[in-house]
Amino acid sequence: MTAGPAPTTSAGVKALTRAARLRPGARVAVVAPSGPVPEERLAAGLDILRGWELEPVVAPHVLDTHPELDFLAGTDAARARDFQEAWCDPGVSAVICARGGYGVQRMVDLLDWPAIRAAGPKVFVGYSDITALHEAFAVRAGLATLHGPMVAAATFLKDPRTQESLRATLFEPESVRALGLETARPLAPGRARGITLGGCVSLLAADLSTPHARPSARGGLLLLEDVGEEPYRLDRILTQLLRSGWLDGVAAVGLGSWAECGPYEEIRAVLADRLGGLGVPVVEEMGFGHGETALTVPLGVPGVLDAESGTLTLDVPALS
Repeated sequence: MTAGPAPTTSAGVKALTRAARLRPGARVAVVAPSGPVPEERLAAGLDILRGWELEPVVAPHVLDTHPELDFLAGTDAARARDFQEAWCDPGVSAVICARGGYGVQRMVDLLDWPAIRAAGPKVFVGYSDITALHEAFAVRAGLATLHGPMVAAATFLKDPRTQESLRATLFEPESVRALGLETARPLAPGRARGITLGGCVSLLAADLSTPHARPSARGGLLLLEDVGEEPYRLDRILTQLLRSGWLDGVAAVGLGSWAECGPYEEIRAVLADRLGGLGVPVVEEMGFGHGETALTVPLGVPGVLDAESGTLTLDVPALS
């Protein structure tokens, strides 16, 4: 079997400032910027964090529900205030989301981004709807973040591999420089170098043309996943990203899980049809996102995506 081409470097997406790794005893704030949080699942997730010798601090409105819109964890102002106060607390080393759902786009512009930048880099963890915050941190604060499991997420509570991926990333990031499950395989061949970005593809599409949105994924190793999007809707989302030019110049694409999106053969056909024409390496089933295992992957970090081996290899650890 012949080797693929050597990695190439493209201009565009830039490496971001990484936060420091966590130490035993670190205080971590738990926030709910999106949907309402089941109390019993939150309690179970907090116990896992305490087992890692972390000190979780639950933000005041995490268990709230919006008085009229029950798909939100409290009002937009309350969710934004919780997030702002947690991030700007000098005693907090990390901010971890309790769950996703929906609601970040309603509160993200209420945050004081100059104050967030001034508070310096901290560990930030979440996925799904939290994609909108990952993009905001990249564009408005220049900070790297972690696309990883959330405290009250079912996968985090029940899957040991998901738990260990996050724990190792937080405490021993040099031990998880090569990322990808055994299921990973090439959808399009090749090997490329770039900076990681991405998340839930429907949120990336929804972010287009909003204030301070990232102009494109040029030069990036784009990591995509989603949940509950039928094949035709996934086609529409990817087509929108293609038509907008947002995918022009992307270095490579890594694909995670597509839970509740329909038979994988149909999803795979859409992914191959919409992404195969980019002429870049594409790796499928890498094991991040809404699947039974949710690996933690850093966003804003340089690395190499190798379709042959099905791995994302980071140039530097996710945290310093």
